[in-house]
Amino acid sequence: MTQTLTAATTNRHKAREIAEILEPLGFKVRAAASLPDVVEDGDSFAANARKKALACAAALGEPALADDSGLEVEVLDGAPGIRSARFAGESATSEDNNALLIERLEALGVVDPKAAFVCHAVVAAPDGRILAEATGRVEGVLRWPAAGGGGFGYDPLFHHPPSGCRFSELPPGRKNDVSHRGRALRALARRLADA
Repeated sequence: MTQTLTAATTNRHKAREIAEILEPLGFKVRAAASLPDVVEDGDSFAANARKKALACAAALGEPALADDSGLEVEVLDGAPGIRSARFAGESATSEDNNALLIERLEALGVVDPKAAFVCHAVVAAPDGRILAEATGRVEGVLRWPAAGGGGFGYDPLFHHPPSGCRFSELPPGRKNDVSHRGRALRALARRLADA
């Protein structure tokens, strides 16, 4: 039986990735027509993902899936971290965020700094229960200038050594196989199946 999940995101790239990862596992993913305003003021990816999933599930009256994800850079003490989407300001574009990240790293004079993409995914029920949650993490290094025409966010800077290229240079299916979001969502699907 196919289980339908509503993705609590307005990021079309993220919504597409979520569907590409979960639909082969027996889930139908649809984007929410509208979402409640949620202040992402948690102190972790997990806290923000829970908050978004719970708010969306309550507003829609059906199970909702949310994730919070971002890039952690070792030499920046984990920044941009939970502020990844807003690193260069509340209305920053991916290009703005990437430019600020490069500026900070160049100021430190580092080469191939270690970084990790992290994703925490949560499915919540409208009655306030967390039905399942999981975290995915993938290690790599940052390289600039940006390269590749695929992906989004920090993908053009994130070099994945096992693949030998940037996330933005991987075909979508291959990226989903190795990415933080892919790892988190596959673990989440297993937990939902076992529930």
